[in-house]
Amino acid sequence: MEKRADEVNPAEAEAEPASKATPLPAPTIARRGGLAAPLYEQLKLQISELILVGTWPPGTLLPSEVELARRYGLAVGTVRRALSDLTAEGLLTRRRKTGTIVNDRAPHHSMRFFFQYYRLHAKDGTLLVSEAEVLSRESAVASEAECQRLKLAEGAAVVRVERIRRVEGRAVMHEEITWPAERFPELLAREALPNRLYVFFLERYGIRVSSVRESLSAELPSERDRELLDLPEGQAVLAIDNLAYDQAGVPIEWRRCRALTDRYCYLNEVR
Repeated sequence: MEKRADEVNPAEAEAEPASKATPLPAPTIARRGGLAAPLYEQLKLQISELILVGTWPPGTLLPSEVELARRYGLAVGTVRRALSDLTAEGLLTRRRKTGTIVNDRAPHHSMRFFFQYYRLHAKDGTLLVSEAEVLSRESAVASEAECQRLKLAEGAAVVRVERIRRVEGRAVMHEEITWPAERFPELLAREALPNRLYVFFLERYGIRVSSVRESLSAELPSERDRELLDLPEGQAVLAIDNLAYDQAGVPIEWRRCRALTDRYCYLNEVR
């Protein structure tokens, strides 16, 4: 059962004073019907992003429920549900007489984490924020492997995207992504793909990525990997194979990544 703000352990009220949240960005809550995600889910995603990208760092005191409701044009009950869910997921803490605080450590296994980051860290454990550059994108007939992984019928159409991820200008990861075209109509009609794809999928198509099955292995890079990552022949890369599933357990994305390991590690924290 979720605790109300007035039920929090009194000890929490004696914590260090929290810093106030920075000004809110322009709201982007979609109110259209049909495929748009529930309003509280959209608000959860936007608050999660503010936390995970560091706009609201650990210890930040969030605006009040009334202020959030006014800013985003939502009912206070909708805001309260979003904050309650984020509290249950470990991103926020409610304190008596203080308000809602960003926790000092966000759970790395949370699905929120996949909306912005792959868990690439420096050797000292520092989280690295990467930028993605799209190299190519196309519509195509699914390959045998794509049909198998995404449970598609032979001849099904897919959307493919190839990207490179950079940290401080250095190419650190090569990504190849496949989506079933039927689930994401007109995806390639956009001039550019949004940076936060999972947020976009929820807001535009009503598809929520609820789980990801991931496998890691050490492999020798392909010629394409070596070219993009500037690797010498024979140097291994970290191969990351991800299959993302929707709320019904249906695979909706197959992502293959090849990452450098000379300065970086892939951290998965489960608490």
